[in-house]
Amino acid sequence: MKALLTLEASRCANPKNESGGGRKENDDARRLGRTRTAAIADYGSDGHTFYVLHNCLSTFRIWISDLIVKELKRSINGFRFDQTLIHRAIRPISNRPEQLAAALQVAGIVTPQQSAAALPVLPPGRQPRATVVCPLQLTRAVKLDEKSTQREASSASLCLPGSDFPHRFLPPPPMELKEFSFPAVSVPLAVIAAARVSGFSLPAESGKPASTPTFVFSNGLELHGTNVLIRYIGRVASCMPNFYGQGPYESSKVDEWLEYAPVLSSGSEFENACKFVDSYLSKRTVLVGEFFTIADMVVWSGLAATGQRWESLRKSKKYQNLVRWFNSISAEYGVLDEVTSAYVGKKGSGKPVAVKPKDQQAAVNGGDITEKGKGSSSRPSAEVDLPEAEIGKVKLRFAPEPSGFLHIGHSKAALLNQYFAQRYNGVLIIRFDDTNPSKESSEFVDNLLKDIQTLGIKYEKVTHTSDYFPVLMEMAEKLIREGKAYVDDTPREQMQKERGEGIESKCRSHSVEENMKLWKEMIEASERGQQCCLRGKLDMQDPNKSLRDPVYYRCNPVPHHRIGSRYKLYPTYDFACPFVDAEEGITHALRSSEYHDRNSQYHRIQQDMGLRKVHIFEFSRLNMVYTLLSKRNLRWFVENGKVDGWDDPRFPTVQGIVRRGLKIEALVQFILEQGASKNLNLMEWDKLWTINKKIVDPVCPRHTAVIEDKCVLLTLRDGPDAAFVRIIARHKKYEGAGEKATTYTKSIWIDQADAQSISANEEVTLMDWGNAIVQEIVKDGDGTVKELFGVLHLEGSVKTTKLKLTWLPKINELVKVSMVEYDHLITKKKLEEDESFMDVLNPCTKKETAALGDSNIRNLKHGEILQLERKGYYICDAPFVRPSKPVVLIGIPDGRGR
Repeated sequence: MKALLTLEASRCANPKNESGGGRKENDDARRLGRTRTAAIADYGSDGHTFYVLHNCLSTFRIWISDLIVKELKRSINGFRFDQTLIHRAIRPISNRPEQLAAALQVAGIVTPQQSAAALPVLPPGRQPRATVVCPLQLTRAVKLDEKSTQREASSASLCLPGSDFPHRFLPPPPMELKEFSFPAVSVPLAVIAAARVSGFSLPAESGKPASTPTFVFSNGLELHGTNVLIRYIGRVASCMPNFYGQGPYESSKVDEWLEYAPVLSSGSEFENACKFVDSYLSKRTVLVGEFFTIADMVVWSGLAATGQRWESLRKSKKYQNLVRWFNSISAEYGVLDEVTSAYVGKKGSGKPVAVKPKDQQAAVNGGDITEKGKGSSSRPSAEVDLPEAEIGKVKLRFAPEPSGFLHIGHSKAALLNQYFAQRYNGVLIIRFDDTNPSKESSEFVDNLLKDIQTLGIKYEKVTHTSDYFPVLMEMAEKLIREGKAYVDDTPREQMQKERGEGIESKCRSHSVEENMKLWKEMIEASERGQQCCLRGKLDMQDPNKSLRDPVYYRCNPVPHHRIGSRYKLYPTYDFACPFVDAEEGITHALRSSEYHDRNSQYHRIQQDMGLRKVHIFEFSRLNMVYTLLSKRNLRWFVENGKVDGWDDPRFPTVQGIVRRGLKIEALVQFILEQGASKNLNLMEWDKLWTINKKIVDPVCPRHTAVIEDKCVLLTLRDGPDAAFVRIIARHKKYEGAGEKATTYTKSIWIDQADAQSISANEEVTLMDWGNAIVQEIVKDGDGTVKELFGVLHLEGSVKTTKLKLTWLPKINELVKVSMVEYDHLITKKKLEEDESFMDVLNPCTKKETAALGDSNIRNLKHGEILQLERKGYYICDAPFVRPSKPVVLIGIPDGRGR
């Protein structure tokens, strides 16, 4: 701007030197700015100047006199106007249409096809002198007389033609951003990220409380709201001219994405949104046009703000287009890593981390805070590192025993293994620890794989401990020959007692030859061999009893579900696990803290075998109130017919809780929120079900049911004589839930409990219909309501009624429904070590209620979640087959502890 004023002042001071100064003027003009093109038409030698500007955003700015500014409705940020306004603006000073047309064509404002005769003209005697085309960073049209100087340029007093009063041309006051504030619990990640990417400097947070993100300028003006601030940055980002789109259409598309982006913060809609954006990006590099815009920035920030939830999807192959787009932005704008590390939670909660103002400035403007617990280097306390882990070299295993279904405790182990594998860009394998054929089966293997898939666990391959039986046998014989293992025929009860007291077995001193002889008896499973076991010779005096000569092999004539009767003896978990871990290249073995005492045994066995050391990482076992997680105990319930199977909704198995209506994303969030902490916790189911409710409530359809027992007929005397049907939304706030047909009749059914709460002549609201006045209540001798009579009062206000009633029309199309509620299997929150679950069995764990459902329930699919209004959330366990067979709906807890 300064250079432009200097150029114009020199030209006005020497108006006749047109030939000599033209080349220099053009050279000076070319040095002005880089991103916007302006056509400058200078009319007249008296210094009256008119500039028409056209930039690459198709935004036209005209700054001339107060008269024209008034006509264009002056704005600090310039003007966006059409052809008509251009004509009106230039009419007072245009009389050379052909030259003016040429200037406007250079500016790109008009096309050559437009007639010059249609343009307004200058008054007589006013000649356009020159046309200069140059790139400008920022331009403003000013009026200067021949004697004006650079100092006077900002406030020249001039009289316009036809005007008898002076006009003063003052530039708008500068607007410097003074304060930036936002709620501590709701960080506007997109605003901060957009500022960092575009080079827009944000001041430190003011520390003042703010309900919404706020900019405060030096002149006292304020802007409020995340999208408002982002749009402001998009408009003023000088180094990114297309940050708010190229032209009005693209700017409008940017606005569409700004309005759409909040859906990413909705837990229930997150995956649907990812799917939509992934599809949208299938043939696109960016969201709008051909340039990176604030639309990309807002959606990128929305994904990043969900933390571990997005990271899990990002490292999968589910949304490849979306991941490609996200990664390309992350790679191009490295500053975004600093922003996310400072503001985004890492435990999978999907909520930004609240930071202190002094830490915020470093994250916002690129500072580096390295003190423990501050800024970008601080991490949630539950997040820990694997010992001696190297990126790209970590290999983990999830090793369930195929003796039951996967339960919620196993889920924590599986998800943590996947978390660390992804975090270190490593490998995860699934290994079935199938060393006990008496309890294992192929059915369990198949269902464990099904559950692992349900959890979304991504693994490289599946292996079995039984694959290593031959080399395990060789290792056992090697240890016998080296004197590190011996065969013991001590009875099991006596052996347990001796280990507890630190008494060495009489067989401990047997020779290698004698041990090998008994070992062969074990291999053949002879009568003598079945009396023996192979034990490791460790340390019978060690205070850690797991090191007191643990058992390595036992005889078991039961055929193995994979390899049949090839073997008659099988390794114990204590012997097989350290060997196979080392053999498969596992770098870190994740084990729950219940195995803590066995960690020394694990490493000692690897040492005796001459194998490399595998790092052990402990995490706390997941314990739930009123819950049994021991597969031995769960098997008792199955075998004794106390439950319907391993997928019973009362069971803590993955299939059981999913059948009861738990969304897997709720389970994942629940587990990852706990992190890999070693702290032992007894978790409440209510917390898990509360997370689940937040996911299902925004999207699940609404239906109506009336309990069949003693339901009451309400007759509306002025109701419709002929039934009619309306199509209404299944969810008033979520269009994706679809529609349903609701029938309106003269007589309707309501629950007995609702009928009991109504008083005579009381006005009530019939949901999805309107108000009605109950005029008459008919009861029998026991006080049971038999019938109700009333009239409609549809003009009444629903805000004034106390009772909002669900109802069903009296039609034949109603569906029989069985509403099933489940309770805990035991009545005590936590069992003590010496306490048997048999003593605290819950005598009543299942309740079924017969009901009538609206006709739309016949369309429910198996596994579909719905809300029966005023009754709760349910999942369809058995869909409609025929009218005589009820639809089975299982109640989903909502976390309120009912």
